[in-house]
Amino acid sequence: MADAETPAGTGTPRGVPDQLDEALLDEALLATLFTQSAVGLVVLDPQLRLVRANSLFDGVDTGQYIGRRFTEAFRLEDPDGSEQLMKRVLAGEGPVRDRLVRGRLREIPGDREFLVSSYRLDGPGGPGAPARGLLTAVVDVTERQRARGREAALAAVREAVGGSLDVATTCRAFADALVPGFADLAVVEVVDDVLRGADPPVGPLPPGTPLRRAASGRCDAVRDTAPGEGEGGNRARSAGVTRHLPARTPYALATTDLRARLVPLGPGTPWPATDPDGVRAVAETGAHSLVVVPLTLRGAVLGLVSLYRCGASEPFDDDDLSLAVSAATRASLGIDNARRYEREHVIASTVQRRLLPQAERQQAAVDTAHVLLPGRDSGCWFDTIALSGARTALVMGGVPGEGLQSAIAMGQLRTVIQALASLDLEPEEVLARLKDTADRLAHERASLPPADALHGEPLSAGCVYGVYDPFTRTCTVARAGYPAPLIVGPDGRAVALDVPEGPGLFSTDSALFAPATVTLEVGSLLAFCTADLLSGDHAAERITETLARPGRSLQQLGDDIVYALPDDPRSAGAVLLLARTGTVSDHLVATWDLAQDRTTPAAARELVRDRLQGWGLDEDTVEATELIVSELVTNAVLYGTPPLRLRLLLDSTLTCEVHDGSAASPHLRHARTVDEGGRGLFIVSRLASHWGARHGPDGKVLWTEQELPSGGS
Repeated sequence: MADAETPAGTGTPRGVPDQLDEALLDEALLATLFTQSAVGLVVLDPQLRLVRANSLFDGVDTGQYIGRRFTEAFRLEDPDGSEQLMKRVLAGEGPVRDRLVRGRLREIPGDREFLVSSYRLDGPGGPGAPARGLLTAVVDVTERQRARGREAALAAVREAVGGSLDVATTCRAFADALVPGFADLAVVEVVDDVLRGADPPVGPLPPGTPLRRAASGRCDAVRDTAPGEGEGGNRARSAGVTRHLPARTPYALATTDLRARLVPLGPGTPWPATDPDGVRAVAETGAHSLVVVPLTLRGAVLGLVSLYRCGASEPFDDDDLSLAVSAATRASLGIDNARRYEREHVIASTVQRRLLPQAERQQAAVDTAHVLLPGRDSGCWFDTIALSGARTALVMGGVPGEGLQSAIAMGQLRTVIQALASLDLEPEEVLARLKDTADRLAHERASLPPADALHGEPLSAGCVYGVYDPFTRTCTVARAGYPAPLIVGPDGRAVALDVPEGPGLFSTDSALFAPATVTLEVGSLLAFCTADLLSGDHAAERITETLARPGRSLQQLGDDIVYALPDDPRSAGAVLLLARTGTVSDHLVATWDLAQDRTTPAAARELVRDRLQGWGLDEDTVEATELIVSELVTNAVLYGTPPLRLRLLLDSTLTCEVHDGSAASPHLRHARTVDEGGRGLFIVSRLASHWGARHGPDGKVLWTEQELPSGGS
């Protein structure tokens, strides 16, 4: 068809009428808009009453709304605010576009969400003249908003769940992610044994299996009683309530066939006879819609999540059920990871507790007490070790980390340090040899096959080792990457102890360990603390101030230090070892300076017999001690150098010490039948429970310990 020609001097194509009927065109345009528009169109007069409307929604008769105010027809939640905005549009302040409002239409149940846009209809005089009304576009975005809400809820679950290795924390995060955005009330219950790290039962859940409430969440509009609680509604606000699932209820069925359920709640609920308490609680909360989803993983049942909508909230639908299943799957993974970690933590904690001292050990001149704060750190330890000469070794150490491997490394180091302590080595030498052992352990780990989970995993550890001597009243301390002890004198003033920090036990630093020695008054307090207790501002000052409180026992002081800790969970755990220095009573010690003479052994035997009889010891002990002292003194006379000194110490055991100025130590020999000598230390080893030698700057000391018969001391 040829294009129409335009006559010269005119703007109208040939074949088109010269004048269009604008009224007919406007009417056709309006008719098309109001019959074919994909959005709801409403014309309002200056009083904001409906004068014309298209078919807003399927099944809605728009004629019944003509003459009503817009806010009344749509029953908006905030009618005053909406009318103010529309009046501004009428006044010429510009249109309102895509304002999200909540309302309700009579024919459509439940609250709806609308996007509302309003435009001014100018009068004949143009924008400056009074407006003829408003053209308002209304779009129902309820389903779109619900879909966005479901996406947001699932995103919140993905973000919140899985960041913790604690079952209860994971469950709380799950409940908080769903309330109030997706549900008005959420209850997360976990199989009781799973909370303690046990393997979950394979579905179906055996009847009578206890479920413990791990978390719950509620919006502000929900009343206090939660479904599933029975009576005593306020208990629902706290976790820890245990229940057995009533038979023939949605909860029990979900854990039987491991399928989620969407359950309408109300007067027609078909299972009140089997769970009357639950039905009553549902009524009290105003819950009308329930989604119950089993928490499962690989066919095993971890627990159950129950989601409720209450009051005016929209009931759950199939899309909501699908989201709840996806969210529960994510939560099940997080709970199972936390459960596995919890199981390893329980094992590691058990190993740690078995490796630590099981009771306070009585020492000759030191009173001790400890406080063990539970936590995830399974590698910290402490010890008090009785040494010869009424001395006491005080030990604190730690292998940072969580789990069984940290506890095993701790046990290895603690065993080694106990063995080293029995050799009467100086503190710095003990740590040096302990570091040698740590280096070997690190080498063994590095030599593991690459497929081993521990291959390449770094090790670190620290230790502080101190020895208190009640006769010299000195404490010598060395440390390997660990805090030095805090000391408070009997007058309450802090005692300075500047101990150079040596390298950590597993570090590559080969620096030497340097000890520090401090002289203490009787009644001084030493506090050996894990690094966590000393972290934070003024932590050391708080502890020393607490130790200065008069009239408190060691255990009370330890508790006071815990009470003074800042408010934080201390999830890593901590250990505190307290020691109060003392001395040995004069009437339990006997010391003699002896001559370097062949007659000295006989004189020593007479001195020993006289003193032991004075202490009331039995004749067998006296005779054995005479023989021990005779052999030790003879050895010192023959092979040692002056000065020669003999000391007896009576405590829970009987200790004999012979000091001479020689650094050479005898060694145990097994003499042959025809040998005339070499049986001295062999005899001593048979008569004494323990024996050994320790060295100092002025010579050596040979010592023995003898067990006393019951009632002997």
